[in-house]
Amino acid sequence: MADALFCWCRAGFEPELAAELTERAALAGHSGYARAERGSGFVEFIAEDAVALSRALPLERLVFARQKLLRIADLRGLDATDRITPIMQALESHAATGPYGDLWVEHPDSDTGKPLAGLARSFGNALRPVLRKAGYLSSKEDTRLPRLHVAFLGGHHVVLASSDPRDSSPWPLGIPRLKAHPDAPSRSALKLEEALLTLLDEEERSQLLRDNMQAADLGAAPGGWTWVLVRHGMKVTAVDNGPMRQQLLDGGRVDHLRADGFQWQPRRRLDWMVCDMVEQPRRVAERMATWFREDWCRYAVFNLKLPMKKRWEETRICLEGFEQQAHRPLEIRARQLFHDREEITVFARPKAKGDRN
Repeated sequence: MADALFCWCRAGFEPELAAELTERAALAGHSGYARAERGSGFVEFIAEDAVALSRALPLERLVFARQKLLRIADLRGLDATDRITPIMQALESHAATGPYGDLWVEHPDSDTGKPLAGLARSFGNALRPVLRKAGYLSSKEDTRLPRLHVAFLGGHHVVLASSDPRDSSPWPLGIPRLKAHPDAPSRSALKLEEALLTLLDEEERSQLLRDNMQAADLGAAPGGWTWVLVRHGMKVTAVDNGPMRQQLLDGGRVDHLRADGFQWQPRRRLDWMVCDMVEQPRRVAERMATWFREDWCRYAVFNLKLPMKKRWEETRICLEGFEQQAHRPLEIRARQLFHDREEITVFARPKAKGDRN
C-alpha cells in the first residue's frame, strides 16, 4: 500500500513544492507532512491515505511538481551486489499484483543525482527481464496499466513507486527532452515549446494551434516565442521596443511594433497572446487579467518571474489575483517547467460553460 506522494521537482525548489503540497492537502481535507531537503530534486509527502490524496491532487493542478508518484517502499542500505532481491521482496510484501505497463529507472535531476545516471540505465536493463519473468511487468509497454518507477537516490538507497499514466508526466523525471533549434532567435523558444507540450494535451494542440491564427507576443525581442508561434502557422504581432531577428521578419508572418507590451492593446480579438516580459509577477498577472477582462484574446501563455523568498505564497497570490481581476471564470494551468528558472509558466483560457473545474 502506498504511504506517500513522491514528487520530482527542480533542484532548489523543494521548499516551494513542500509548501504547495502541504497547503493543497489541507484544503482537500487530508492530513500529512512533507519531507524535503533543498537541492535534492524531490519532495515526499507522508499521508495516512496517499492514494486518496493523489486523487485529490492531480498533477495538472500542481505548480512545482514535474512528476507525481505513489511511494511503495523506501529501501535503504542496499547491497550493491544485489539490489534486485530487496525490490522483488518489496513488491511481494506490498501486494503489488502487476503487471505494470512499463518500468522507469530514474535519478534526481540534481548535482548529487546526475552521477547516478549510468547506474540507473544499467540497472534498468538488469531488472526488466526479472520483473517480466515474475509477472510484474508486461511483455511490452502498455499505457493502460500503472507504471513502475525505481528511483535511485544513492547507490544504496532506492525508492520504489508507481504512477498512473493518466495522471502523471509521460516523460521520465517529468522532463521533455527538447533540442534547441539552430534557427531559433533565442533559447527562450524552448520555454514556449515545452509549455505547449506540457500544459496542453494532444487534442488541444491540434485544435488550438492552427494555421493563420492571429497572435501577439508581448516583450517579443529577439523573437524566440514569436518564432515558435510562426512555426505553428500563426501570424504574429511582435510587441517590443527592442530589435527582432531579421530572418524572422523576412518570412512575412510577423509584424514588429516598437511599443510597450504593458501599454499596447490589439484592435480586435486575437486567438493567442504570449508574454515573457521581465517584470514584477503581480504586475504581469494584473496585465494578463486585463487581456481576459477586455476579451482581447482567447488563449494565453505567460511567465511569472518569482522573488527569491516565499515563492509559493507569491505564486498563489498572483494566480488568485489574476483570475479575480479577469472578472470571469478562467481555466488556469501553471507549472515550473524544466526550461524555466526562477519563474513559472501559465496557460489560461476562459472556462467553458458548465465546466466546474
